[in-house]
Amino acid sequence: MMLDARLVVRRPGFTLDLALAVAAGEVVALLGPNGAGKTTALRSLAGLTGLDDGHVTLDGARLDREPPERRRIGVVFQDYLLFPHLTALDNVAFGPRCRRVPRREAREQAREWLLRVGLSEHVRKKPRQLSGGQAQRVALARALAAEPKLLLLDEPLAALDARTRLDTRARLRGHLSSFPGATVLVTHDPLDAMMLADRLIIVEDGRIVQTGDAATITGQPRTDYVARLVGLNLYRGRADGTSVVLPEGFTIVTSVPQAGEVFVAFPPAAVSLFAARPDGSPRNTWPATVTAMAPHGDALRVELAGPVAVAADVTPAAAVQLELAPGREVWATVKATETTSYPA
Repeated sequence: MMLDARLVVRRPGFTLDLALAVAAGEVVALLGPNGAGKTTALRSLAGLTGLDDGHVTLDGARLDREPPERRRIGVVFQDYLLFPHLTALDNVAFGPRCRRVPRREAREQAREWLLRVGLSEHVRKKPRQLSGGQAQRVALARALAAEPKLLLLDEPLAALDARTRLDTRARLRGHLSSFPGATVLVTHDPLDAMMLADRLIIVEDGRIVQTGDAATITGQPRTDYVARLVGLNLYRGRADGTSVVLPEGFTIVTSVPQAGEVFVAFPPAAVSLFAARPDGSPRNTWPATVTAMAPHGDALRVELAGPVAVAADVTPAAAVQLELAPGREVWATVKATETTSYPA
């Protein structure tokens, strides 16, 4: 592994304790809710936040005792932090100059990097004259021009509008795919993580709760945060054959026999709502009360309380027909074949 680290940072009421291993050429995304510890982890790798315990080893060299300026690490911050008084060219040349590359050679290297990121016509512009997408690419070029072995990206697309974000994400993916070192990306956006990273690490309350590729994470979520992220209803219970008993005592029938502690997941679109208990109803049928409604794409996302809390997606026409509103009592059903179950 290019990067091998254990990051332990203690704060009043919060402890970060993450073990990270990233291979050369690999992009790993740290994904999690606000306050999970993602940015603290990134700052610890960069040397901007000290460790209370653990280590940072990069390409076989111990870094956690080194000051930030002596680490072979490039950082792209959320707000880019370009030097406002320098041109794009001199911003990018800053990295080589820090490595004591002569000024003329450093500027030539900077020109080459700006050409690579598609900004050869903007070398003389200062940050205030650049668009958000252009500034992001200058910040990336500045980080890469320092020839780092580890690249750290802190919400690199968060400041961009939707159209610019789409184009910049595609460009960034191209640059990351050719970077020979290890990359750690912090983001709140699951699409950014899935499009840019080879592997996702889900962080909650300072701990890793799930790791895997995008298909594994989206197909088998293991926490409520991940389930909400990928749009699934998720429950944990004890299976005996195709019956899974939840802690509240409610039983969900699945299509695949299991044994022991399992997760059961199904999409909101699999939940059907009825004004009265349907005849010949599926085995998963229960009374529910509407607690909230909100637009969700072309559908309405309906939150329901009852023996089991659930989210359902219905069409606007169905919502009108059922007279759905907070407090409305309905019947909810889910076919066993619509559920997915897997070991907890």
